[in-house]
Amino acid sequence: MSLSQALLVFIVMAPGAVFVALASLWLLGWVPSERVLSRITGLTFTACLFGLAGMLWILATTRDSAVTLTFGNWFAVHEYRFPLVLMADHLSLPFLAMTVVLSGLIGQFSATYLHRESGFFRFFLLLHLFAFGSLLAFAAGSFDLLIGGWELVGITSVLLNAFFDQRPAPVENGLRVFGIYRACDIGLLLGVFALHNWAGSGSFDAGMPRLATTQATIVCLFLLLAAAGKAAQIPFSGWLPRAMEGPTPSSAIFYGAISIHAGAYLLLRAQPLLAEAPVASIAVVATGLATAIYGTAAGRASADVKTSLAFASLTQVGVIFVEIGFGWKSVAIAHILGHALVRTLQFLRAPSMLHDYHRMHSAIGGEVWNEPAQDLLPDRVRLWLYRWALDRGHLDTILDRWFIQPLYEISRLFTRLDGIGTTLRFARRTDRAISLPNDAEREFE
Repeated sequence: MSLSQALLVFIVMAPGAVFVALASLWLLGWVPSERVLSRITGLTFTACLFGLAGMLWILATTRDSAVTLTFGNWFAVHEYRFPLVLMADHLSLPFLAMTVVLSGLIGQFSATYLHRESGFFRFFLLLHLFAFGSLLAFAAGSFDLLIGGWELVGITSVLLNAFFDQRPAPVENGLRVFGIYRACDIGLLLGVFALHNWAGSGSFDAGMPRLATTQATIVCLFLLLAAAGKAAQIPFSGWLPRAMEGPTPSSAIFYGAISIHAGAYLLLRAQPLLAEAPVASIAVVATGLATAIYGTAAGRASADVKTSLAFASLTQVGVIFVEIGFGWKSVAIAHILGHALVRTLQFLRAPSMLHDYHRMHSAIGGEVWNEPAQDLLPDRVRLWLYRWALDRGHLDTILDRWFIQPLYEISRLFTRLDGIGTTLRFARRTDRAISLPNDAEREFE
């Protein structure tokens, strides 16, 4: 193993190792103090940042295009292989750097923001797990391993949405996010399955396999379903404003910086397939454009700053989808990095910004700015747009009817089946216990 490969393993595994260590100590009954926990977090991401800088230096001096490390196969069934491959190339390196820098920043900010909060330890535990999942997804050398990091990001997102579990609304909204993720992640599983079936591999290191136009279109549409769910694109945008129930630092890193862009990263990885599937590229552009228009309209009718920022993120990610659909890969990467940095700063600045805004509003005795563009529309159109935006495009109703309620019904069905199974097992054990004395009496006779 070369030095650059060792650094790649350290960058990806360090947050995961800290999560395992902290979780083990918690199970043993010891929870570190806030100061110790914040220092561990700071040292972890500082070390990852230095490791990333060292790996970039080695790549620059050796003029290598990527760092690839293969651990073999996790398992193999006939012709199917699940390869364990880590890879840092021109696409994953910017995302790795973004994750390390912003996770460390959020960790330092949260040490003060969540001071004396009852869930302080739980938040930092999930922060390390989220960083590990993100780094694993961005450094995965195959779609198979990317699924592992993708799911870790999803479960931490749900748990941090329901962070304030003493109130019913965050828990309910966390379940909604979980339902949308579960429904849309089917697209990722089916897309990877189809890719293995038609191309025989889902690895990135050998380049994306070439498929027929119809096959590439099917794979890309499945991946678009997963990407749209993770990035809250239409018609799955309804869950994003509800996810603002979590702490402000988690909202910043999830829906302003990293998690919201995971879907865009998935499509960037599938860019060679998109180039062979014009229909799928048009679908990506249409999805992003519709989401950008929706986010702009709904954001103007939002009543709180975090929801407004959520819809602003939605709009920018929609534009990023349009750039990916047109094949502007470099533009999309630059847009993602700039948007992640700016939106994180806005989320972290939001609480104090409201205070400053109200002071300014009172000082000048009126509105801070006007929006003359609205005056160009007829009153009837403006009223209809306002009602539509205030109801957030009726997407909550659509999601409830076609995703959330069916998921609840399936869960209730499994609960009833589990209850029936428990009753049958109890009945069998009772019959067996009753029959044992009779058998013992016959043996005695």
